Amino acid sequence: MFEGSVAVLHRWPVKSLRGEEVRAARFDERGMAGDRAHALVDGREKRRGKVLTVRQNPAMLTWGAEYGADVIDPPKPPVLRAPEGRSWSWEEPGLAEALAASFGMTVDLRAADGQQDRGPTVLVTFEASLTALAAELGRPVELHRFRPNIHLIADAPAFAEEDWAAGSTLDVGGVSLEVTGEHAGPCIRCAVPSWDPSGQRRWPELQTHLIDRHANKFGVIMRVTRAGVVTVGDTAWARPT
Repeated sequence: MFEGSVAVLHRWPVKSLRGEEVRAARFDERGMAGDRAHALVDGREKRRGKVLTVRQNPAMLTWGAEYGADVIDPPKPPVLRAPEGRSWSWEEPGLAEALAASFGMTVDLRAADGQQDRGPTVLVTFEASLTALAAELGRPVELHRFRPNIHLIADAPAFAEEDWAAGSTLDVGGVSLEVTGEHAGPCIRCAVPSWDPSGQRRWPELQTHLIDRHANKFGVIMRVTRAGVVTVGDTAWARPT
């Protein structure tokens, strides 16, 4: 068993846009409440209806989305922040046109609670692994690249989560999580972490290194088995199998 505490909580209201750090959040059958509950959809004729990600348009990382750092269970849609700093309500007329102008393509909006690409899951990362990865690469690695929900400081060895199998559990605050169900387990990374968190530059060597040294894994995907609220600083106990 490993013991630690919650260092950071991240919520990503709109898939592939920048998100927000929060002090506390509710976790339940949706995963993290409000996380990736909205998406931008390709409006071009040949790809109409497909959810957009950074892989199709890195400029998505120049936009941010937030409910508010004090919001535990978001009661309303997020606010988006454009690169020049203007705030847009999700339901405000003209938002789709502003996004289209920024991305150079037609964009539609979609809201559906729990539409995470891996289902209602929670991504957990560990400070020991992030620190060790930076040491291997010889330069700092921003946590935001990996888009976690819960980031822990724990007495687990670096990269221990790469071997977490079905049945591994994490108790944090009043919440229990488990590696269970489809898509759960060590997180196989796509190319998104190779983009810096603002979408300006790519660092392809990061993904190459993860593939060569870590079987392209970073973090662990889990599902909520006991709902509740997690707060930064809460104690966490991990029981890997």
